[in-house]
Amino acid sequence: MVSFYTFKMMREKDAICICRECTHYRRSVAASLVKGVYILEWDRQEKLQGPQALAPPWWEFFQFRLLHHLVDDADFSIFGAIYEFKPQASYYNYSGDGSPRYVIAFRGTLPKPGSLMRDLELDLHLMKNGLHLTSRFKTAMKAVQNVVAAAGASNVWLAGHSLGSAMAMLAGKTMAKTGIFLESFLFNPPFFSAPIERIKDKKVKHGLRIASSVITAGLTLAMTTKHQRNRAVEDPFATLCAWTPRLFVNPADPICSEYLGYFEHRNKMEEMGAGIIERLATQNSIGSLLMNAMGMEAEALHLIPSTSLTINLTPCRGFRQAHGINQWWGPDLRLRSELYKYK
Repeated sequence: MVSFYTFKMMREKDAICICRECTHYRRSVAASLVKGVYILEWDRQEKLQGPQALAPPWWEFFQFRLLHHLVDDADFSIFGAIYEFKPQASYYNYSGDGSPRYVIAFRGTLPKPGSLMRDLELDLHLMKNGLHLTSRFKTAMKAVQNVVAAAGASNVWLAGHSLGSAMAMLAGKTMAKTGIFLESFLFNPPFFSAPIERIKDKKVKHGLRIASSVITAGLTLAMTTKHQRNRAVEDPFATLCAWTPRLFVNPADPICSEYLGYFEHRNKMEEMGAGIIERLATQNSIGSLLMNAMGMEAEALHLIPSTSLTINLTPCRGFRQAHGINQWWGPDLRLRSELYKYK
């Protein structure tokens, strides 16, 4: 576990100001608040309270306070937190500048005995596109709706890592379908598919993606009734395309690296004149199509129309570092950013 004080030494060289249009600080703050949720659950399991608690510095350093933590009803683990930005009056007035008034953050899987089994259960639900049916997500969604209703969408950020980023993505998509678009920071979001991005040969990789798109588009048409094809059906991505969550992906992390190929391939298919095929394929996954055919409700959570994608090209040592939340607040990262908007 990374010490907060190691992090603090890295950050003290800079002014802490999330109000400015500084993507580096916004990323650092969001990642730190997610880290705070991990440490909240760590403290709970280790029975660390008061001065012994390790979690508070992760939000207090940025002048946030913990308003409420979110508890799973199955194992009573802390999986999320609602933070309120409370800067000193003499330090900064955040009104009207794009800073959040509240941040709702979700942790990922924590390898600790008091939460691991429940986290793994949620991971399985995620792989089966059934996260929306879980009590943990329903608790999270209720919290998001309540905060947005009280404070307004422009004052609320969502943030999450790994399983937590899937929770935040699903909450963000759910709100976007109602026309409410929340600023979202999604670190190492899971994308479950064949590991095509790991293939080194670009021609082979591109060929496999084209084949996958054709198969997915064909299955989509085959599983759509003639009546549905003949009537005007609203493009579900058209409803969501105005929501542009910020995705943070490491190419060395197989859990999230498929997002790179997903968005790049979509652009290439448009350039090839195969945009019609890709517009069908980009909204569906073979797994969710087959589950729907068997009468099971399944929407591929990881498929989104638009994103601001940040790619960490900094060399890393193994999977643990490539997937970790700790990588996202370093001051000397090699990052590349791309904006993808659905057409």
